[in-house]
Amino acid sequence: MDPLFPLELSLPGRGSRELLRSLHRHLRTAIVEGRLRAGLRMPSTRVLAQSLGVSRNTAVAAYDLLLSEGYLQARRGSGTRVAQLNLPPARHSARTPASRGAPPAQAAEAPPRHDLRVGTPEQSMLRFDLWRRCASQALRAYARAPLGYAPPEGQPRLREAIARHVSFARAVACSADDVIVTHGAQQAFDLLARALVAPARRVVAVEDPGYPGAREAFAAAGARLVGVPVDAQGLITDALPPRAAAVVVTPSHQFPLGVPMSAARRAALIDYARKSGALVVEDDYDGEFRFAEHAFDALQTLDRFERVAYVGTFSKSLFPGLRIGYVVAPPWLRDALLDLRRISDSHVNPIQQDTLAAFIEQGHLARHIRRMQAVYARRREALMHALHAHCAGALVPVPNAAGLHLAAALDISIPASVLTRRAALRGIAVEPLARYFAQADAAPLNGLALGYGLIDENDIDTAVREIAQLMRASI
Repeated sequence: MDPLFPLELSLPGRGSRELLRSLHRHLRTAIVEGRLRAGLRMPSTRVLAQSLGVSRNTAVAAYDLLLSEGYLQARRGSGTRVAQLNLPPARHSARTPASRGAPPAQAAEAPPRHDLRVGTPEQSMLRFDLWRRCASQALRAYARAPLGYAPPEGQPRLREAIARHVSFARAVACSADDVIVTHGAQQAFDLLARALVAPARRVVAVEDPGYPGAREAFAAAGARLVGVPVDAQGLITDALPPRAAAVVVTPSHQFPLGVPMSAARRAALIDYARKSGALVVEDDYDGEFRFAEHAFDALQTLDRFERVAYVGTFSKSLFPGLRIGYVVAPPWLRDALLDLRRISDSHVNPIQQDTLAAFIEQGHLARHIRRMQAVYARRREALMHALHAHCAGALVPVPNAAGLHLAAALDISIPASVLTRRAALRGIAVEPLARYFAQADAAPLNGLALGYGLIDENDIDTAVREIAQLMRASI
């Protein structure tokens, strides 16, 4: 291997489903532990692939993941280098930090000129003055009463507010007793995984492509993941395994393709869960932002057999740093989730809970969602128009009617991972769809995930035009 790359990597054999994941994990661990120091120039993907005996696509995909997470930097004329993370010295360990798909907060990298990354909402329009007022109310209340441990299921006031909100906004049939407050959706997935996965029943069906965070939570609990393909109607229910402990789905706005699950597939999935005893884990990560006149309600609305657990979050409707999510659990599962919650971290910060409860009760959340719905609708329309104007026939959007991003298929020979790397050199942050497939280096769909949560409406046309120029230069 290149002497500037001082690592010996133990990788599974070529063709293994774990090859990309293993390479990514080894490189990320070496960066975090300081064995690959900040500023080190990484070998080219061709050299890396030859040295390790892997395909170049695998090397490119591993670099793309590290670039998107902020562990590497790509700059014109200086190649790909290890980013400055400014982390405290790490203890050497065989364990690697969990990846949520977002760049480390302390990565020393200039923000992109045009940010089309997926998963982060616009925060500049949030009325933080109203949020501070609600926080002050919560603090004044606690000044008059002792601040004790909160109940593991969450503050009664917040659970009541969430139940009313999701009943109105998403037609979820629930009461406050059905709601368990969590540290974001990720903790909800973790609790559900630990409650459902057992030695005698380890199979969990997940969408492929799908959300990596949910996959990782169930895998960490010992699940044997079975990827189920997705088409224009959502999860292909005929491809479900015969008997699964759980099925994890994003029916309102499939992640990352964006298609909604059809009514027929929804009914088939509920029927499958009833007959097989599986629990359907419904991840409604950004279902509040809908642009079709007759959009689907939550899948949980159809459930008459207590076979759906509905997972929601305020990371997309408010801001990710809030770290409050929730799960609407069927009654038979609630006690098991609460027992696990007591063991893990007991409760969410009660002041944050009461602040959010007041923000919902006073109508601020509903008004903010309505305001942002209009903003995102304009951005989505601008993105669709720009794709048609500059990329017609080469970058084809997948039809969708909700959420903060859309997927687009590349109808040219250039791999999306190569295009995103070249875009990064131009200051455009965009993600390849392949990173969301179980096997990124063998993903059947070559395309991009284009987020519009962070980019100003007036910048969208410029960003897409530059991407189109990169595509034409690569043909």
